[in-house]
Amino acid sequence: MPAPIIELRNIGKVFHADTVSTHALREVNLFVHDGEFLAVTGPSGSGKSTLLAVLGLLDTPTSGQYLLAGTDVSDLDAYQRALIRNREIGFVFQAFNLIGDLTVTENVALPLSYRALETAERDERVAAVLARVGMTSRARHYPAQLSGGQQQRVAIARALVGEPSLLLADEPTGNLDTENGAVVMRLLEDLHAGGATICMVTHEEGCAAVAGRRLHMLDGMIQEPQVV
Repeated sequence: MPAPIIELRNIGKVFHADTVSTHALREVNLFVHDGEFLAVTGPSGSGKSTLLAVLGLLDTPTSGQYLLAGTDVSDLDAYQRALIRNREIGFVFQAFNLIGDLTVTENVALPLSYRALETAERDERVAAVLARVGMTSRARHYPAQLSGGQQQRVAIARALVGEPSLLLADEPTGNLDTENGAVVMRLLEDLHAGGATICMVTHEEGCAAVAGRRLHMLDGMIQEPQVV
């Protein structure tokens, strides 16, 4: 079996505020292989979102080692982390995080603005991912003109346009009704079937059941044993 795309070894994360220290992650060991769909569950405050922030290089661990596709990314500076995020990681957030005064096309194209791409290649990539998520007909709309489910599909397209090796989803159905949530989960299933590697944080049992593997977190620790 090839080396995992994600290797966390004894990862700890401590937040300091005045005289109080909060241990958000405690000796976390996690291995995720290329093409896996992993769901991470747990109650509020269990460390799920902190784990995803570390995986996505939005935050750095206090201790331990993080290997992404075999490269140690534990101690990179902010600029180095930003470069890897842009090229290797796609993010889907609960709140969509679309820019209101940009069209759907402009929102999806935004990650590509940091790359030296020809206009034609950029436009081709954007069109391809909008078609993939079924949003071609809304390409010129603004976020306020879309339903919550449509906004999340646009956010997924934005996460995919850079052709990342890893897709991270933080409560992707948390702001959606049941019907739209089901649409988004079917889309994630389709992406996984197409070879995408997905790590998803969720508190919804139905969403977790879709994943090929699930882990439960409590008090900053993974409760189930890891299998490489």
